[in-house]
Amino acid sequence: MKLLRFAPLLLAAMVVALPQLALAQQAAAPKAPAAAKPAPVPAGPKESVTPVPRPGNWMQRHELINSRAVPGQVDVIFLGDSITQGWEGSGKDAWAKHFGSLKPMNAGIGGDRTEHVLWRLDNGNIKGIQPKVAVIMIGTNNSRTNTSEQIADGIKAIVAKLREKLPETKILLLAIFPRGADNNDALRKTNTGANEIVKSLDDGKNVFFLDIGPKFLTADGVLEKKIMPDLLHLSPEGYEIWATSILPKLNELLATK
Repeated sequence: MKLLRFAPLLLAAMVVALPQLALAQQAAAPKAPAAAKPAPVPAGPKESVTPVPRPGNWMQRHELINSRAVPGQVDVIFLGDSITQGWEGSGKDAWAKHFGSLKPMNAGIGGDRTEHVLWRLDNGNIKGIQPKVAVIMIGTNNSRTNTSEQIADGIKAIVAKLREKLPETKILLLAIFPRGADNNDALRKTNTGANEIVKSLDDGKNVFFLDIGPKFLTADGVLEKKIMPDLLHLSPEGYEIWATSILPKLNELLATK
C-alpha cells in the first residue's frame, strides 16, 4: 500500500526523465557524415555536336525566326548568337544601310551555342527557303565549357548540316570574334584555337572562311570598349566594322551562279 502511495510520484519522474534520456542518447550517437556535394560535371566531348533546344523564352525567339523563313524572301541568312541578334539592336542602322536591299534574315539568338544552332536547323529556321548565302558566326558561348577542338567540331557539324539541307547555298564562315581585353584572355585563346581548326573548311567552292577579328583590335591585340563595350558585344561602330568587312565577299558570293 505504501508503494501504491508513491506511484504517482514515480510516474511523474519517469515522464520527465524519459525525454532527457532520449536526448542524451541522440547526442551520444555518432552523427552521419554530411552528404558530399556532387562535383561539377565537365562538358562532354559530344556536347557541342548534340542538337538541343533551350528553355524559357528561347522558344519564342526560335518561332519568330521560323516566321521569317518565307520562301523567295531570303537571299542571305545570318546564323549565330547574341552578337548576330544584335543586328536588331546596336547594329540596326548598319544592317539597314549595308544589307537592307539583300533580302537578309537575322537568325541569331542570344546565348546560343553550336548545339542550339544545330537544333534550330532541324526545326524550322531554314525550312522552305533557299538563301544564296549563309553567314555563320558562332561558338563564343561554348568557350567557357568546351575546348577549342570541341567548339570546332560543333562548327563543322553546322557547316555539314547546311551543306546537306541547302546544297546550293554558299557558306561564309566567319572566325569567332575576339573577346576579352587582350590576347592573354583565356576565352579568346580558346576561340582562336577553334578558328585555327575550322579555317580548313574553306574549299574555295562552297565554304569560305573569313577572319575579320583583327579589324576590331588595335595593332597589339587590345579590344577597345568603343568597339565592344563589355568586351564581347558590339557597339554601333563595331557593327559598322562587321558590315563593311564582309560586304565585298558577300556581294561576290551573291553574284556567283
